[in-house]
Amino acid sequence: MSKTIRIPITNVFMDGDYTGTILLGSKQKPANVILDTGSSTLSVDGKKYDPTKDSEAKITNIAQEVGYGDGSNWIGAVVQTDVGLGTGAQAAILPKANVAVAYKESASMFRNSDGILGLAYTKLNNAFTLPGPTLPPTYNYNQIQAGRVTYLEPYFTQLEDAGVIGNRFAFYTRRSMISLATGKPAANPLNKGFLILGGGEESTDLYTGQFQNVRVVDDEYYNTNLKAVIVGKSAPITVPAPTKSSGNASSSIVDSGTNSLTLDQGLFNAIVRKMSKADDQTLARAIRSGYVPVNSLKLANWPAITFVLEGDAGVDVKLTVTPDTYWQVNAPEKAYATAVLFGDGGEMKGQSILGLPLMNNYFTIFDRSVEHGLGAIKFAPIKRS
Repeated sequence: MSKTIRIPITNVFMDGDYTGTILLGSKQKPANVILDTGSSTLSVDGKKYDPTKDSEAKITNIAQEVGYGDGSNWIGAVVQTDVGLGTGAQAAILPKANVAVAYKESASMFRNSDGILGLAYTKLNNAFTLPGPTLPPTYNYNQIQAGRVTYLEPYFTQLEDAGVIGNRFAFYTRRSMISLATGKPAANPLNKGFLILGGGEESTDLYTGQFQNVRVVDDEYYNTNLKAVIVGKSAPITVPAPTKSSGNASSSIVDSGTNSLTLDQGLFNAIVRKMSKADDQTLARAIRSGYVPVNSLKLANWPAITFVLEGDAGVDVKLTVTPDTYWQVNAPEKAYATAVLFGDGGEMKGQSILGLPLMNNYFTIFDRSVEHGLGAIKFAPIKRS
């Protein structure tokens, strides 16, 4: 019988991105990993986990090399070992899980975490089969790229295939940057949340009202179709469908591993124009600067921003990001505020990344059991304790 596993999460280790604890190997060694719906690989820092001291670890001839949108990257060797989640009655251990042990990484990769847990689809979990064992590490980047391409089942998929959990997971979050309003940010409830594996709707203590279901249109990232953006009560800004030349599968991606709303530059510029008035450029200047003292912000003067996305039943879904969400107050220092809404400089070729700020006002379920496995993302207003 499948379980629902609720894991406490926090944003204090990665300055916005959320992390949770997994348990590795025969000794169930704790590892605090980034929780990322924008990737699919489970990787742990080789300086934090040594598979040669794990009696359950099986060394393979598979390696992985993964890069992320912020430029961070790592190279690692794949082992198979036990990976556990949760405690008490909610605990679950999956044997022979695929774990990449990173032996080379960029300086910005793991920072204060121990690794990363990708929660997207198999298409993003590519790997390379090599002539011999990949531990100890002897293969360089070019040798790895010359290997035979294969695809590994991501950890979440392995859990679901084994019948341990249902094919859905959910996030409860309230911030996209650490709140430094108090001297002990780790104890601040705003910096905490939950990841629920295998469920969502049963967690009625975390949300209120009805769910709105956004259609997922591709099983690589959580690709969605952003159709329009409404600034305050102004007329909608239409978002064009992706062009064939862009190579984008959709106009937007919902990504828990991004602590901002990184919008197509043209869309961002249009939003700023809606915020501007002929006789008052105060809001436009502030949002473009992205960093202001809290006492000059006057959040009551800022409009809510509504994102209109294609629903899974032919009805558009409207999700509102409030000013206190796209402005993160007391971040990255007390008494200052940082905007987490900005343009991409044209890098995404018409696509927008809808990160944590879209999720912070909503209990968000990634339900992969519907639409023939493509899934839907369900949003209901969060309860604020």
